[in-house]
Amino acid sequence: MPKMKSHSGAKKRFKVTATGKVRGRHAFSSHILEKKSPKRKRAFSRPAVISDHDAPRIKKLLGVGK
Repeated sequence: MPKMKSHSGAKKRFKVTATGKVRGRHAFSSHILEKKSPKRKRAFSRPAVISDHDAPRIKKLLGVGK
C-alpha cells in the first residue's frame, strides 16, 4: 500500500508538541478587536492548546501517532 498523505491544510495550522498535545491558533483573534481588552488580545497571540476531544481528529489528519 502507498503511504498516507498528511493533510496540507492541517499541516499549516497545527503543530504537535513533544508531549503529544496539539497547538493551534486562538479563535476570535483576527477582527473586531476594538471591543476586546488588551489582555485578551495579548493572550490570542500565544498558541492555544486544542481540546482533548478534538486532538485525535487533528492528529489523524497530520499522520501523527496511532
